[in-house]
Amino acid sequence: MKEADAGGGGDGAEEGEGGIWIFGYGSLMWNPGFPFVERANARLLGRHRRLCVISRHHRGDAARPGLVMGLDRGGSCRGIAYRVPSAAVAGTLAYLHERETAHYPVYRRADLPVVLDGPTPRTVRSVTYVIDRTDPDYAGHLTVEQQAAIVAVAHGLSGANRDYLKSVVEHIHALGLRDRRLEAVLHALGDRP
Repeated sequence: MKEADAGGGGDGAEEGEGGIWIFGYGSLMWNPGFPFVERANARLLGRHRRLCVISRHHRGDAARPGLVMGLDRGGSCRGIAYRVPSAAVAGTLAYLHERETAHYPVYRRADLPVVLDGPTPRTVRSVTYVIDRTDPDYAGHLTVEQQAAIVAVAHGLSGANRDYLKSVVEHIHALGLRDRRLEAVLHALGDRP
C-alpha cells in the first residue's frame, strides 16, 4: 500500500466490513479518543516504534520540548487496532488529523496493512501515522542519555513526558512484549521498566 498525505488516501476499510481500522502504537493504545466497535492486538511490518518526535504541545513546550513516539522505517511494531464504524469515519479521521498533525507536521498519514491477532490471524488495511525523517522535528539521532535528559524535564498540555513514556512501556508489557530501547530510557531516568 502507498503512504498518503494527511488529507487523502484510502479509507483503511476492510472490504465488506464497513468502517475503517486505526492502528495505535503510542497514546492511542490507552486513549484512542474515538468510537470503535472492535479492538484487537495487531502487528505492523516494515515500521518500528521509536521515541523520535519532538513535542512542543502534548508532552513538552517551546522552552522544554519533549519526545513522543513515531513509526520509523524498518522492523515491526506491535500495537492496538480499532475498527471504527462507518457512521463515525469522517469524524474520526478529522479528529486524528487534528490530534496527529496539527502540532506535529512530522507525521504523515499512511494506510498500511496490519495483522490482527486472534485464533485466525487476518490482515486488514489500517490508518496510522508514520514519521517524515526529513522534518526538523524528527529526533531519531538522539542517544539514550539524550532522550532521558529531555524526557526528565518536559511537560506539556497532556502531562509529563516521563508519564507518557511509562504508559507506553506499560502498554507494551500488557501486550506481553518488551521494548529494550524504551526500557533503557526509563532505566536512565532511574525508573524501573
